[in-house]
Amino acid sequence: MVDAVEIGTVSARGQIAIPSDIRNRMHLKEGEKVLFFLAGDSLMIKKVQSMSWEEITKPLVEAMAKTNLKEEDVDDLIHRMRKENKI
Repeated sequence: MVDAVEIGTVSARGQIAIPSDIRNRMHLKEGEKVLFFLAGDSLMIKKVQSMSWEEITKPLVEAMAKTNLKEEDVDDLIHRMRKENKI
């Protein structure tokens, strides 16, 4: 399931350059955001899709309109939306 393997070096300031082959394949441009996931001794990086606040909250607004959403339901709804959008 591995598409690419590259080696990087951590600078004195903790910076790591993403190898150009991987940047190109992921279409990463300067200034774009990435998420870091730490699982044990593995670090995963995921490209963040830019979304406006309106786009982010739209599913929540629609869900509230369709149901009698309660405060205790919000956490579950957020986790479901993140999973569906793979963010």
